[in-house]
Amino acid sequence: MDETVRPLRIPPLMSVYADKHNIFHLMQGLLSSLVIDQPDDPISYLISVLQRSSVDIPRVMLLGPPAVGKHTVAKKLSVELRAVHVTRDSLLLDQSELSSQVHQCTPTEQELPAELLVRLIQQRLSEVDCFNRGWVLEGIPQSRLQALSLQQAGVLPEHVVVLEAPDDVLLERSRGKLVDPLTGDVYHQTFIWPDNETVAQRLEEVRGLSEEQRLAKLQHYRCEVTGLISAYQHVLKIINGDQPHADVYQQVLAFVRTCHRSRTPRILLLGPPGSGKSHQARLLSQKYKMVDVCCGQLLRSIAADGSALGKEIQLYLDDGRPVPDSLVLQVLDERLSRVDCSCRGWILHGFPRDLQQARSLQESQQQPGRVFILELTDDSCLERISLRATDLVSGERFHAVNRPAPSAEVQNRLKTRPEDSTHTVTHTLSQYRIHTAALQSVYPDAVHIDADQDPHSVFEALESRLTAE
Repeated sequence: MDETVRPLRIPPLMSVYADKHNIFHLMQGLLSSLVIDQPDDPISYLISVLQRSSVDIPRVMLLGPPAVGKHTVAKKLSVELRAVHVTRDSLLLDQSELSSQVHQCTPTEQELPAELLVRLIQQRLSEVDCFNRGWVLEGIPQSRLQALSLQQAGVLPEHVVVLEAPDDVLLERSRGKLVDPLTGDVYHQTFIWPDNETVAQRLEEVRGLSEEQRLAKLQHYRCEVTGLISAYQHVLKIINGDQPHADVYQQVLAFVRTCHRSRTPRILLLGPPGSGKSHQARLLSQKYKMVDVCCGQLLRSIAADGSALGKEIQLYLDDGRPVPDSLVLQVLDERLSRVDCSCRGWILHGFPRDLQQARSLQESQQQPGRVFILELTDDSCLERISLRATDLVSGERFHAVNRPAPSAEVQNRLKTRPEDSTHTVTHTLSQYRIHTAALQSVYPDAVHIDADQDPHSVFEALESRLTAE
């Protein structure tokens, strides 16, 4: 192998620029469209896609049992998003030859065969209005088979909402259902009543299904819902429909407005000692394959490698003095610029600790994309740190309350690190509190997480905010 060939180094600013301008998301969308539609003229096709009013056109599926309120939410949502509202009825009302074939072979109330449904939806979504404005599919698909068939055909939603409610509530709603004959809007004597008295006077009762038929449809949905959820779990949100209509709609709208973008994760974890930064960084790294960068460990590894820089850093570590910011930033810049960090992203903790360090990091090429601050009281921090000790044989760390030693033998060989003493921790906490406000001024958009809960709950709180805009 030619030793003069240098390893690939992706400039950090590339991922920063790409995230800022949604380049990854744009390329993913263009490539997906090419693979799915397979146009005869790819270049003209891509130009037409780029010329659309917005690349982020909505692609939403709204699912749920009968009478849960899908139609009302979907209709309002399509108006808000300026997207096309697509229902089974609107598909069957189409005057195309395919729609006529469906009418001939499928009774109105029966589930459409998956093949016919896919062809109908493909035909509708390929029309200009859906292509340019996006779509909201109401009550489609109705089974896992239909869902998989749609996925194979390239009908891939960005968001799937499943509304849920208890069976007794759904049956009560279906009994009192009313419809405005002019607009098709659905109301109910108890759950949703129009504010306009003129509208209220022209409402008509919906007749048709018997109690047995309602129960049968509900039972059919219950049999299919698990398969539906599994087919769309990566873009899915389940929302309780047994709430005031306005609350349900706002939750749906908030979810649909979140963006599932392809980003290179660059995460900064801040928090007092003992707040669990190292543990949460390890959990995030294990699940999302990003690089776990602990500043303290990184400095120690550089000091141990025997390089000129390492020897310089070792002098400070031996004397117990803080490593100068210039050296720390040099080490961090080199580590975060490597291929693994550039491609997989990183999660940094242990730096910055004060205002000057934070400003220096912001002025470098390694700005974080997400900043999380783990919040914990001083008393809790002291309890977590001062009661922990390390087994000198296995290297495992134990805690007198949360994770005691498994035996008296292990207990006898535990040793508390000098930096975990009450005096040292109290001083470190004091320094952290002094610099907290300044750090927060550099990162005003940082997300604050309550760290005074079990690690799994903290991880869920972090994870739930990773994709938020």
